Amino acid sequence: MSPVLSIRGLNKSYKGGLVALKDINLEIEKGEIFALLGPNGAGKTTMINAVCGIVTPTSGDITAAGFDVRKDYREARSRIGLVPQEMHIDIFETVWAVTSYSRGLFGMPPNDAHVEKVLKDLSLWDKRKTKLMELSGGMKRRVLIAKALVHEPEILFLDEPTAGVDVELRRDMWGLVRQLRDKGCTIILTTHYIEEAEEMADRVGVISKGELIVVEEKKALMRKLGKKTVTFNVNEPLTAIPDGLKEWQLTLKDSGHALEYTFDTQAERTGVTSLIRKMGDLGIQFRDLDTKSSSLEDIFVSLVHTPKAEAQPKATAQKV
Repeated sequence: MSPVLSIRGLNKSYKGGLVALKDINLEIEKGEIFALLGPNGAGKTTMINAVCGIVTPTSGDITAAGFDVRKDYREARSRIGLVPQEMHIDIFETVWAVTSYSRGLFGMPPNDAHVEKVLKDLSLWDKRKTKLMELSGGMKRRVLIAKALVHEPEILFLDEPTAGVDVELRRDMWGLVRQLRDKGCTIILTTHYIEEAEEMADRVGVISKGELIVVEEKKALMRKLGKKTVTFNVNEPLTAIPDGLKEWQLTLKDSGHALEYTFDTQAERTGVTSLIRKMGDLGIQFRDLDTKSSSLEDIFVSLVHTPKAEAQPKATAQKV
């Protein structure tokens, strides 16, 4: 099956010398939820705008639902919905007028029943006759989402869709995303709420300084790059880490009441067994221990702060 979105050799440079995108290659399958993560200025919005025809690439090819986004712009764009970060909407129009107009803008025939469903799904139905200037910021964000959905797109871009909105909208938003995915819609989202990506995404891409440094299935990424931390709560506080435990690179926590050990989950030997044995040999007793696996946020932070050549950490063998 051909990917619903294909990006090949995408580059974007500006006259001032700024390189916003560097040789981006990405394929996204139909019905997938893909999370694009990266720090501010990494190139997330530029990439989305290139796909949507808002930014002209310096080089590269993009096809959306089988259509070249430059050669067949109208066909490609009609199959894409975009929820941008910025709110550029006519504040003097009603919610119903703005949403209905967006459907016609992409060549779709009038369908009041569909418009009604979209507004109800986003808890906007009671506001359908209200002018946008009278809405709260969260309600305006809902209208942006409705505008993006009303022409029934095959591909939906959500660029920081829940930034600065209330918990209720966030819940409604992700419930709607799941419904859309179940119907075959492909969703590409950027978000600063990494826990949302961890919960929702099938695959994750990390972009840094215009380069796509990793693309991986979420579970596989967390399995390959994840680490686990074991915290030993010791009976007697320590003033320093004993010389006999130096090789495990432990960290002293909680005013000496805890020893923290972090290890690679993919390593052939984790070193936990030998550490416990050595602690016993040294007479260090612990009353309990806690374990914690790295989250997607931990992995994201480690990737964007690691040189590209080191972005895929190697498993290191430890004694067991």
